[in-house]
Amino acid sequence: MEQTIIPTFDVPLMPILIAPHARLKAKARAVGKTDDDAVRGIIPRMFATMYTAPGIGLAAPQVDLGLRLLVIDLMPDNKPRPITMINPEIIGLSTELAVREEGCLSLPNMYAEVTRPARVKVRYLDQLGAKQEIEAENLLSACIQHEIDHLDGVLFVDHLSVLKRNMIMRKLAKEQKLKR
Repeated sequence: MEQTIIPTFDVPLMPILIAPHARLKAKARAVGKTDDDAVRGIIPRMFATMYTAPGIGLAAPQVDLGLRLLVIDLMPDNKPRPITMINPEIIGLSTELAVREEGCLSLPNMYAEVTRPARVKVRYLDQLGAKQEIEAENLLSACIQHEIDHLDGVLFVDHLSVLKRNMIMRKLAKEQKLKR
């Protein structure tokens, strides 16, 4: 069996906010030119935090930053393939839907089936500031949509019925209370 290679960074990790923290429900602002230096320092810390958690995606609001910035790495073939998206914008969604179990680093140990468009097309800036477009399906599509939702103050539980959402949030609150 092939071993997964987890990249390491010699940078401080960032605390991940846990729902129902207010920052997780706030819409993030666009990254501007004046943010360039800060973003360059934040990206490696976000990747380090995501890999350590472990997770496959992390949005800036989850680490208490109100910026339209996210990182993803599905580790295809157990090898790192990091994606950084600055100011991502969904420019196309399929009408076909897909159902996939989702979890979230901001809702630890909580999972639910979420229905989303099966395919997504996104325009964004990479970490060098170059314009990029990506078309994604399957897990990558769901992950990109999930992380962009974070930039708009939406959690995966917001896609569920009120009953299911309330059950998950009560269970999360109970688990977090037991950790204290």
